[in-house]
Amino acid sequence: MEILVIGSFMMDMVVRTPRAPEDGETIIGKSFSRFPGGKGANQAVAAARLGGNVTFVGKVGTDQFGDEALITLKNEKINIQYLLRDDELSTGVGFVTLEESGSNRIIVVPGANLNYKIDDLVKIKKMIKNSKVIIAQLEMDLGMTEQAISIASMHNIPVILNPAPAQRLSDDLLSKVTYLTPNETEAEILTGLTITSVEDAAIAGKALLDKGVKNVIITLADKGSLIVNPYGVKHITGYSVKAIDSVAAGDSFNGALAFGIINGKSLEDSVRFANAVGALTVTKEGAIPSLPYLSEVEDFIEKYQSMKI
Repeated sequence: MEILVIGSFMMDMVVRTPRAPEDGETIIGKSFSRFPGGKGANQAVAAARLGGNVTFVGKVGTDQFGDEALITLKNEKINIQYLLRDDELSTGVGFVTLEESGSNRIIVVPGANLNYKIDDLVKIKKMIKNSKVIIAQLEMDLGMTEQAISIASMHNIPVILNPAPAQRLSDDLLSKVTYLTPNETEAEILTGLTITSVEDAAIAGKALLDKGVKNVIITLADKGSLIVNPYGVKHITGYSVKAIDSVAAGDSFNGALAFGIINGKSLEDSVRFANAVGALTVTKEGAIPSLPYLSEVEDFIEKYQSMKI
């Protein structure tokens, strides 16, 4: 086993609208769609479509959406042997308002995701120890996530933590994270600093290093990503594309980062590759449906580079 994703599955309900309504306002939407998603599932599928050997661990309900979760992940050739089902809580759902600009606003109801507890985690300790990299997010029980990261750290297994949905985290937890991947808003919440430029992002990244994080990678949308670690600060430029739907862009970045790392790419090359995967993701609608395959990414990079020459 190479990539272990301890994460969430959500069924996304997506409304396309010219703009998000103001407080107390009702507007007419353009369309409604339903897509499988959730940060953990998105990251798992992203890595699997690139060619990664992925195991997904989490919990869904015994409802229709839970059935669809199993079918979706199995079709992506992801190991779901340890994906549990909950008799009490329903499968998590996400309500997405997608504006014409590509920006989105999301409300998440985690449901069964929050019922994956430390007792469940204990049963996969051997899997954690045998992984090449762990991916985690914050859509699940925080105590369980902290324990998973502690187990990985104890056995020197690299951890990618995507700190979303954003919240403040303890220095103890952050000190056990190998790769922290916040976007600008998440980095602001983690540090209390305002970020309006790449230079501000560098300052926030250094503040997170002071908390013990080994490598901070701040995603900057179409401006690319910023790597901050003890070796310095490196801005990896992004790819300019027409954004249709930004849902899952960050998740695809994290899945691609894990894929690059386990395949021996340098951190800079892994981030450059992940930037391309994230850019491709926003050119399609939906979460999991928008995630690209390796051949698509390679073609995109080649064509983009030829256009820049």
